[in-house]
Amino acid sequence: MPSDQTSRTTMTKRLSGETAHALPASVATPSYDRSRVVPGIVHLGVGAFHRAHQAVYVDDCLTAGETDWGIVGVSLRSADTRDALSPQDGLYTLAIRSSGEEKLRIIGSIASMLVAPEDPDAVLAALTDPRTRIVTLTITEKAYLRSASGGLDTAHPDIVHDLANPQMPKTAHGFLAEALARRRTTGTPPFTVLCCDNLPANGATLHRLLIEFATLRDARLAQPGDARLGAMGDNGLARYIAHQVAFPSSMVDRIVPATTDADRARIAVELGLNDAWPVMTEAFCQWVIEDNFPQGRPAWEQFGVTMVDDVRPFEDMKLRLLNGSHSAIAYLGLLSGHATVDRAFADPAIRQFVDALWAEASSTLPEDAGLDTAAYTAELTERFSNTALAHRTAQIANDGSQKLPQRIVASALECMEAGTELVHLTLVVAAWIAACAARGKSLPEGHFTDPLDAALTTLLSQQLPANETVTAVFDLAGFASDHAERQTLIELVAVHLVHLRRDGPTLAFAALGIGSE
Repeated sequence: MPSDQTSRTTMTKRLSGETAHALPASVATPSYDRSRVVPGIVHLGVGAFHRAHQAVYVDDCLTAGETDWGIVGVSLRSADTRDALSPQDGLYTLAIRSSGEEKLRIIGSIASMLVAPEDPDAVLAALTDPRTRIVTLTITEKAYLRSASGGLDTAHPDIVHDLANPQMPKTAHGFLAEALARRRTTGTPPFTVLCCDNLPANGATLHRLLIEFATLRDARLAQPGDARLGAMGDNGLARYIAHQVAFPSSMVDRIVPATTDADRARIAVELGLNDAWPVMTEAFCQWVIEDNFPQGRPAWEQFGVTMVDDVRPFEDMKLRLLNGSHSAIAYLGLLSGHATVDRAFADPAIRQFVDALWAEASSTLPEDAGLDTAAYTAELTERFSNTALAHRTAQIANDGSQKLPQRIVASALECMEAGTELVHLTLVVAAWIAACAARGKSLPEGHFTDPLDAALTTLLSQQLPANETVTAVFDLAGFASDHAERQTLIELVAVHLVHLRRDGPTLAFAALGIGSE
């Protein structure tokens, strides 16, 4: 959230449609007429990542003349982004930073912003607008409200609310289901749902969760005496979503650190205008999408997007090599006193560990998918070394219980099944547990957060033996549930946790033959 410091800068004018013409020539600005842009995409979860990634690709398409793909941005929780961008007519600065330079570009693809808790009817109106043909999501892993077993968390208060109040939803599931129900009733073709979060098979995963939600909703609406029964029919919406709505999977990749007050002040000087919420990012950007859009889509492939039949190999490579190593760098970096990725990655022991982690995780990727893991990790090495980004380890550390299953645990289980080495993968899980336990001690209280924090805090405060601690954490998070090798995995993680408790990463690295130089 922007701080009050923004309003105390020396600049008095704000970036907006009216002031953008006065920007320096070195700053790229939208060349298209924004007044002629028609909304075609509704995006749920307008955070920094969306504004540095999907919104940029759409901006490219608008520049090329595809003016019917403007974005209606929806915040499902906070009004912060709307409050920052609305006075700026939706404009904001994209700062592309490398160790040697910074390039600024004004993005204009977000035509309007809505805040769901304030006006759910307005969000539903946007979702049911016949011009809306695609709904994209970046709501983070935890917002999919999955239970430990991977299904829908039907006991979550927001799911309970949305099932009882389908016309006043709070969750992404509730909004999507109600909007699709209304489009079905009016004969409006369904929009395509494009998930852009780091979930395994993210399109299929969201499809499954939404069918589960709709099945529960249908059952509730089918109670005798409900006036909506005739419109919905028996299991009508669930069946409709299962067979009539497209959910292509996608893989997204761009490092987007949190914006700081120093960033805002620097950007204001370069623009000669205040921007309440610019976004920082790297030059690298990747988007791989399964090409399944019955109602049409922008010509993203003209601007570097890879359209494929099956995204899974690309997704697995990114989740296991980039995201997995990011989590490793975050937790081991925090335990080693490193505040940013570039500083942690410059630590010889962590760097050596990450190289070995990549080797373990790479062994789980398909050999016949044309993946060049050597080139990919070489590129990651350069990206992680970018000193200009200052990507905080604490930011990456958030929500480990939701991220580690697809980033680390899946690779570890596949290594066990194949009989290959996995000692580095299991250290990442132990480092997450140790970092959680370190909050309020060697790390600040609340330095990073997790949806399971209340239960984790209670559990870790008991200071149980390592094996008991890891078992309880696995039970709590649902790691490797029902897998035949679960107990072996727990024992391997527990060995690392013993080392981390005794002498931090130094002993854990030494046990792997890694020593700082």
